[in-house]
Amino acid sequence: MDIFEDVLNFTIIDIIDVVLVAILLYYAYRLIKGTVAINIFFGIVIIYLLFLLVDALQMQMLTKILGGFMSVGIIALIVVFQPEIRKFLLMVGSTNIGKKGGVFKKLNFLKTQSVNETEAETVVAACTKMGSSKTGALIVLERNNNLDFLVKTGDEMNITVTQPILESIFFKNSPLHDGAIIIANNVVKATRVILPVNNEKTIPERFGLRHRAAIGVTEKTDALAVVVSEETGQVSYIKNGEFEMYKNTEDLIEQIKQDLA
Repeated sequence: MDIFEDVLNFTIIDIIDVVLVAILLYYAYRLIKGTVAINIFFGIVIIYLLFLLVDALQMQMLTKILGGFMSVGIIALIVVFQPEIRKFLLMVGSTNIGKKGGVFKKLNFLKTQSVNETEAETVVAACTKMGSSKTGALIVLERNNNLDFLVKTGDEMNITVTQPILESIFFKNSPLHDGAIIIANNVVKATRVILPVNNEKTIPERFGLRHRAAIGVTEKTDALAVVVSEETGQVSYIKNGEFEMYKNTEDLIEQIKQDLA
């Protein structure tokens, strides 16, 4: 009877509350999807459901143990999900409220699919060509997190991505070849961008400053990075601060397409 009365007392505020929780969970899932954190997230959910079960069954000892764990759960979440929380706050903080549609552009959960028009084939073909001549390159592919705060560290551009354009930017005698470039929706947003460098992570000696910068930006944002080594000509693909393995260029193109979708 009480449950029936609760249903009858369901108000518009309750509906808004449910919708907001759904949105929060949706963005939390998007931030940790494809990372190790997704397994930790499911583990926490299982422990919480187990806590509710033992509490309902009045199993006092287990309830106290799991209750103690849940009481420090917020602190544990902050520690475990620190990179993901930082990405979420960056996404919120980089929203330009003054810009028309700025907020709603970020909250694109109502769209059936967010389309990123960056052509993976073009990027990989250019990197492969530059690798054959050992021309160093660092390309950052923007996804959901707005990278305008990094664009301001370099030269703002608005150039449609083509293979000749990418090769000419990183040509050794080009004034634009230093630093990284940022691509969003198949447009070069900026060149000579200065990226945050990760000096804490241990990586093989054959990888240099470009790779550390790629690790840094993909740790702090949800961007992707493609790096061409000036020493070896090797093309590296970096996501979530980690080197992603691929079999061949076709496999690399497929991975980038999936991650941009």
